[in-house]
Amino acid sequence: MRILISNDDGIHAPGIHALYDAVKDLGDITVAAPDTERSAVGHAITLSDPIKCREVEKNGEFFGYAIGGTPADCVKLAIYSLLDEKPDLVISGFNLGQNVGISVIYSGTVSAATEGTILGIPSIAISLCTFTEPIWETPQKVIRTLIERFKTTGLPPETLMNVNVPNIPFDRIKGYRTTTMGRSRFEEIFHKRTDPRGRAYYWMDGEMSLYDGQQDTDVQAVDEHFVSLTPLWFDLTHYQVMDEFRGGWDGIPKA
Repeated sequence: MRILISNDDGIHAPGIHALYDAVKDLGDITVAAPDTERSAVGHAITLSDPIKCREVEKNGEFFGYAIGGTPADCVKLAIYSLLDEKPDLVISGFNLGQNVGISVIYSGTVSAATEGTILGIPSIAISLCTFTEPIWETPQKVIRTLIERFKTTGLPPETLMNVNVPNIPFDRIKGYRTTTMGRSRFEEIFHKRTDPRGRAYYWMDGEMSLYDGQQDTDVQAVDEHFVSLTPLWFDLTHYQVMDEFRGGWDGIPKA
């Protein structure tokens, strides 16, 4: 297999090295990732500035390409310029921190996989649901299992798989569960502070609030120690209200 690896935590992040180590024996692996952390940039791409690219070594050997752009830039550049052939699979991760609920909209990890899907390549985003004391062995075993299944079943067209892995030992994982993206929003707090020159600045904090009455969500699966597998595609049309819109908006008279 030809596998392209990317992320949003940057090419030096422990998670991308853990992912590389997990799959390096499965085929021809190429790493193309941001040169620094680009978390929560969503699906931004670079239009007004040049995109720099340099080779990075690990233990004295070529490891991958550090790219001065967003996760989506990395996947675009790799596929159109750095690779001789299109990859069979794009994997974005291992992200440090969950990408569930509304976080998916902001996530650079998910956006790297989305870009692969847009370009017609099966893609997986995979996150470990913690910010501290990561147990990398668990997502390493999960991704190998998913790749083996992918070899036989593939992924549906125009669909990326968003994977969230509980940060527990692998033997405590209860299984794999197909989930929905939980409907949620962030309850945000902006802490006001003052710099040494007396100027105000703000530091954003907060937590995600899940809407009540939902079943089979990514959040619930992780909380119950299942690996969450969410099929995603970013057609953002709200199909349930199309008839309401047609009835209330299509008939607006011309000014």
